[in-house]
Parts: sequence; structure tokens; C-alpha cells
Amino acid sequence: MKIYEFAASIVKLPSVLWYCDRNDGMIDVSIIHPRLYSRGLNLTPVFAIFVHHIHFSQSLHCGATIMENVLSYVEQNKDRYLAELKELIAIPSVSTNKDDTRDIRRCAEWVANHMRTIGLNNVQIFPTPGHPVVYSEWLGAPGKPTVLLYGHYDVQPPEPLELWTSPPFEATIRGENLYARGSADDKGQVFIHLKSIEAYLKNAGALPVNLKLLIEGEEEIGSEHLDQFVKDHKDLLKADLVLISDSSMFAKDVPSICYGLRGLSYMQIDLRGTKGDLHSGSYGGGVANPANVLAHVLAQLKDKSGTVKIPGFYDDVRALREEERAEFRRLPYDEAAVKKHLGAPRFAGERAYSMLERMWARPTLDVNGLLSGWTGEGSKTIIPATAMAKVSMRLVPNQHPEKIADLFEAYVKKIAPKSVEVKVTRLHGAMPWMTDFDNIYVQAAGRAIEKGFGKKPV
Repeated sequence: MKIYEFAASIVKLPSVLWYCDRNDGMIDVSIIHPRLYSRGLNLTPVFAIFVHHIHFSQSLHCGATIMENVLSYVEQNKDRYLAELKELIAIPSVSTNKDDTRDIRRCAEWVANHMRTIGLNNVQIFPTPGHPVVYSEWLGAPGKPTVLLYGHYDVQPPEPLELWTSPPFEATIRGENLYARGSADDKGQVFIHLKSIEAYLKNAGALPVNLKLLIEGEEEIGSEHLDQFVKDHKDLLKADLVLISDSSMFAKDVPSICYGLRGLSYMQIDLRGTKGDLHSGSYGGGVANPANVLAHVLAQLKDKSGTVKIPGFYDDVRALREEERAEFRRLPYDEAAVKKHLGAPRFAGERAYSMLERMWARPTLDVNGLLSGWTGEGSKTIIPATAMAKVSMRLVPNQHPEKIADLFEAYVKKIAPKSVEVKVTRLHGAMPWMTDFDNIYVQAAGRAIEKGFGKKPV
């Protein structure tokens, strides 16, 4: 998500807040109609509390009365909230489908119309060379901080459809969860903010801070045109902090503030051996098999311990501070339970780091997809002409996706034999990001989360 890359250019203070409210690929129904001190991810009121906590001059008595009214309004309107969320989720706004963008446009218009309905101003749908960006604002708090809310209305393709228990675009409640494509990434979070704003405006008449909302339609395809949009609209988007809800909480009963996120360098390797597939009985042993060559190349990207073998890959990695490692050790992480939940026989990776450190604070390299030869039913004794692999690398602070892509491409071309043609394509890239966890906005979010959950966040 390229929001990380432009955040520093639009904030007036060197602090960007990452606020998480997603869990396990689903959204808890209690998010939509929360009871503030009940279980789970009750975040609709938390955003309203968060913006209240930034406004330090408001009296405690007045603030308590406002929040009581806000929560009462949410409870009274929970059925309508849920129906509206289902309506938003029903729009199949799959951004990868560039040949038919009608549903993307329809979803952008739905979001814009809803912004107008709840009382936001200057609502605009900005066209881009790809999918549109939806913008709105409420600037009725002169002299108070300005918060830029980021989210996205596009979703991933739902395939394979046969793995869904219920239709992906028909939001279905099972137990305490709402299952649908987009419920947790990211329509659910966008909706949380919109309904919190509605509840606050309806009951207080005004917000204690200024708000700007940027909801894009290309996050799932790398936010291809977001950088240019931000450069073209820096004055419009200028804010004191950016608030993003598009990541995971540590656990359902462990409220969390994520203060950093790894970046990405996403590559594709294409190998060609001959102009067409060959019969292995006629040519086997005489020409290079791209599938075999690709397997050999991929095997040389990492050693058995999980360390990436690309020269220079770790040169710029920011080392974990001891206080960070201490905080990681405090988290209630049950490796045995996670291993059982995932069905993994054994965890893997760099042995010098804990599981959480490997997943959160160390760079990685993973093969995301492979394609070559005959994969249909039965046998077909061919030497495939081509082989392809998609490889992604998660990056940590101080690593740059372009530099990593350069190193990756040079290394792959060096280790690949001359018996195949090699093409390396750069698909996506995003900068890693981190903020200080002692700035005033993170502290405000911490107070808000503690108020909502009854416990301090980790």
C-alpha cells in the first residue's frame, strides 16, 4: 500500500499513526453494533473516543455525556448499520478486473453518497488513470488537529469460489462473525469510521478535530496511481496525522497499536528454454528444462536456515532495539497453539529471532506462485518451453524496494545458466514504515483503546 510512502509528505508533524482493527479475515458483528465494554473488536465507538481524546481542552463531564449519547445512538441504529454494511459489501468491487470497471465505479459512488448522507463536506470522486479516489472532509474545528483517514473500497478476487461456505458478496452472520469478501479488508473498517462520524455528528453537532477522508480503489493492486494523486493534491490532503485501519490486531482480546509495517518488493521470474514444448522422449537430456532450472534458481535464494542469500540483502536492515525485543517477549504468544491452528508440523526461519520477530521485524523472501509444464489430469511427457515464479520480499525500515529489486534481478541473472533466457519483472513495491510510539497521537489512541476495551493496548 503506497499510503506509507506519501504519509510523511502530507503530515505537518513527523508522526504517522497506524491504527489496527482487523482480525482473522473477518469482522466481528459487534463492531457494527457495539456495546462499549463487551467482548471483542468493539471499535465503532473507539474511533469517536479517539478523536475526542485528541481534543485535550474538552471537560471530562461534557465528554462523558457526549460519548454516552454516541453509544446510545449506535445501539439504537445497529440494525440499520448492519443493513448498510451488507449493501456496501454486496458491490463486487474487485480492482484486478480492469476490463469491466462498472462495479468499482458503483462502489466509489456508494461511498461518496454515504459520506454526503452522514454530513461530510466537499465530497468528490477524483478520476485517476486507474480506479477513482473518493475524498471528503469536515473542517469545522478551527485551531484543532487535522486527521486524515485512509482506507480502500476495492477488494481481492473471491476465487476459488468453491472454498466459500457462503457467497462471497452476500454478507452472512455465523456465530458472532460477519463473513464476506471485504468485511475485514477494508470495507468493514471504512464503514466503522463512517458510522462513528455519523454518530458523533448527530449527537454532538460537531467533531472535536478536523477530518479528511481518502478512500481509494487500487490498494489491492498496489495503489498504482496513489502516489501521483497525492503529489497533485498535497494541499488538499495536508494533515497532522494519518489514521489507517487495514491491518491485524495481535489477538481478539488483546487491543493493539501497530507502530510499523514491513514494505514489499514483488518480482516475477520468467524462463524460456525453447520456442515450444518438446517431447521428453526425443529431447530429454539434450536441452535445458526451464522447470528444473527454475527450481534450482529458487533453491539458491535462501539457505536451509531461512537466511536470504542475495548479496547485500541485509546491508540496510535496521536492527531491533533491545526494548523492542523485550516488548515482543511480553506478548501472550502461544507458539504451540498457533502451530496447531495453522496445521504446520514445525515453524521455520532465522533461528536467532523469535517467531514474532521473524514475522514482524525481519525481512523475508517467499515464492508466491509457480507455473510450468503440464498440470492437468493424467500424464503428458513434455519438456516445457517456459517456467514462471512470483517472488515477494517483505522489507523492514531502511531497506528500499528499488534497491532490493536491483539486487534480486542481478543475483537471479547471475545464477541462472546460459541455457535459458531469463526475464525479471518488477510487479509491486512499497516502502517499510515506522513511527515513534511515544508521540501525542499514539498516546491519544492508547487512551481511547483503553477506554473502549477496558485495558491498555500493546
